[in-house]
Amino acid sequence: MGLSIANNVPALTAQHNLNRANQNVASSIERLSSGLKINRGADGPAALVISEKQRAQIAGLRQAIDNSEKAGSVVQTAEGALNEINSLLVKVRSLALDSANSGVNDSDALAANQAEIANALDTIDRIANNTQFGTKKLLNGAAGINGVASDTDVTVLKATSDTASGSYNAVVTTVGERATTTATATQSAALAADEILIVNNVSIGLNAGLSQTQVVNRINEFTAQTGVVADVNAGNTRLYSQAFGSDIALSVVSSVAAAANSSGFGATLINDSGVDVIGTIDGTTFTGKGNVLTAISGVAQGLSIQFADAANPVNTVTGAQGNITVTDNSLVFQIGANQNQTAKIAVNKVNANALGFGVTGNQFNNLSEIDVTSAAKAQDTLAVIDAAINDVTNLRGALGAFQSNTLEATANNLRATLENTVNAESVIRDTDFAEEIAAFTKGQVLVQAGTSVLGNANQIPQLVLSLLR
Repeated sequence: MGLSIANNVPALTAQHNLNRANQNVASSIERLSSGLKINRGADGPAALVISEKQRAQIAGLRQAIDNSEKAGSVVQTAEGALNEINSLLVKVRSLALDSANSGVNDSDALAANQAEIANALDTIDRIANNTQFGTKKLLNGAAGINGVASDTDVTVLKATSDTASGSYNAVVTTVGERATTTATATQSAALAADEILIVNNVSIGLNAGLSQTQVVNRINEFTAQTGVVADVNAGNTRLYSQAFGSDIALSVVSSVAAAANSSGFGATLINDSGVDVIGTIDGTTFTGKGNVLTAISGVAQGLSIQFADAANPVNTVTGAQGNITVTDNSLVFQIGANQNQTAKIAVNKVNANALGFGVTGNQFNNLSEIDVTSAAKAQDTLAVIDAAINDVTNLRGALGAFQSNTLEATANNLRATLENTVNAESVIRDTDFAEEIAAFTKGQVLVQAGTSVLGNANQIPQLVLSLLR
């Protein structure tokens, strides 16, 4: 190539290489200062795409681990409350055993035990209604399978994990009844003489001169012992049991013949038993216990509903009773980094009226009905308490298994996945400082050399002057 002044090609070549060297040095400085090999799409389009997806996954894994730990706190809160309920049930069981010791206890001791049991049951209800994590209720059914009745005479006592969500119609075909009897004679005058009324083997003294209202009040003073309530119905004194069902009996006999100036029950023993409700849930017929109807099969399995009649204290309602809406309010935890990676657990309510179901041959439907005012009642109470303890311990076991086998195991797996994902992202994105320092040093030398060469290349046109001398 000849000497020229207009175009200095060697200088352009030197300048081009110097620019490239400068760009490489600038790129090395950026990588060394940021710690990242890929800072923009131009640094590696495919690597950037993969890296950004991995970054999203890493953020999701970290949040999923945090979610699992928070879920564990929720489960521990519920389990801690259940532990306290368990302790109360053990105490109630001891009181029932004490009441069953009929050779020692008198009526005052039994009444004291019943009062303490009632207080314990109130505490169980309070724990069930008030236990919460933040504002989320945990043990009152709001975090489990829950049912709501459209009819005010129907109460949903319980639904289980076997109960499918949906709407179920309820129809009463056989009315549930309390054991009931009415005086054979209407008391229209004060008692003419002292009278002994024996109700369910409990002697009640009635003094001469008592009016019908006073007789009713006197009988009701012994309700805790007899399980019987007295009222006035259509002018006659009526007695009825507190509980419904065929396991409930009522007996009454007086020491005085029936007359207008007596209690009216007469000297002949009167007996009556209750009737168990029978009805259909979603078209399937079930025989209830007392006034409680429980579905033992089908999609509604585990659903227990209780019937009453606000206008009639001795019978349940009859016929169609609207719909029962069952919803699954199970606690759902997002324990994975991706869509629909969730786990759920139902924490069904543990109120006293939701514990101790399904004890056959027992006069009590659930824990809320237990009574220890007699040795026979105490024996039935023990069976219901044992069933309630079984309910609570099974729920505690389910929560413990969920925490250990689902939440903690998942969190451990997520930590291992996070470690490996971060490592993979690091390989793609992070600067290898040893390699980059070598490239930076090389670039610096090239810049210095290029600068020097460019200076020399710029001197080449001056050689033309020597030819012009």
